[in-house]
Amino acid sequence: HPDATTDQGSLHAGCPVIEGEKWSATKWIHVASFDKVVTSQGNCTDQNESCQRWAALGECTKNPEYMVGTADLAGFCRRSCNVC
Repeated sequence: HPDATTDQGSLHAGCPVIEGEKWSATKWIHVASFDKVVTSQGNCTDQNESCQRWAALGECTKNPEYMVGTADLAGFCRRSCNVC
């Protein structure tokens, strides 16, 4: 907490402090924004330069969530997978 009081939520799986102080810090790393907008069907692009090679290796069917996408997130290789 910013006011230096104990945060009960950060005590899980921690050992008690026998002597001195115990500090904890959480660092969240995100590859992409959580508010990512799903692209429309009109935006037929590849988001990775390796998409054509991956598509040729069959990744459109082996890894469809990333390559083609889902109802919640557009795929990253839609053009190379010929889905738009």
